[in-house]
Amino acid sequence: MSIIKVAIADDHKIFRKGVILSLRQYTNIKFVLEAENGEDLLMGLPAAEPDVVLMDLRMPVKDGIEATRTISKQYPHLHVIVLTMYEDERFVSHLMENGANGYLLKSADPAEIKKAIVEVMARGYYLNNFVNKVLLKKSHARTKSIPSLTNEVVISDKEREVLRLLCMEFTATEIAQKMEISPRTVEAIKDRMMERYNVKNTAGLVFFAVKNNLID
Repeated sequence: MSIIKVAIADDHKIFRKGVILSLRQYTNIKFVLEAENGEDLLMGLPAAEPDVVLMDLRMPVKDGIEATRTISKQYPHLHVIVLTMYEDERFVSHLMENGANGYLLKSADPAEIKKAIVEVMARGYYLNNFVNKVLLKKSHARTKSIPSLTNEVVISDKEREVLRLLCMEFTATEIAQKMEISPRTVEAIKDRMMERYNVKNTAGLVFFAVKNNLID
């Protein structure tokens, strides 16, 4: 089992150490960077080269929202999991649409944090019950809105199928096998949709698909 390198950014040292200690039992997870704020995190990324960042939102100097935006632009292959006390739907929507790959509350137990880390590495995103509830509410709100031809989202059958399988948590390789196309083609379809819909990563694409009722 390959080692997943993790960074954590949180201005509370006791919480940082607690998370690190609680995940020590999982031998495939290795913490390579601790940061007290977003600026320290960004400065440490080039040397530490983590795969995943556990990101608090409210931090001094540079907060987690700004740091997540910067990471999505400068390190598009780095996975960000928000780990915060803010149980606010507005934060979920904003972060998932601006580069975050998952959103956890600080009340999450170590097993869920570990699961989120593993899943964002395998699939590019992690959606727990809290985020799914936000998605469902947004989807329901959209279905009640007045339709507009100018706002219609255009999508091909092949793109819709890729989205459907992504939302079912299949990897690009698994999707390629099911659709009898190459993994490179799946990635090209994903990249094309991310550019068209102006989303940062697979998590943002899944969020966009559910919010806009692009899949059944």
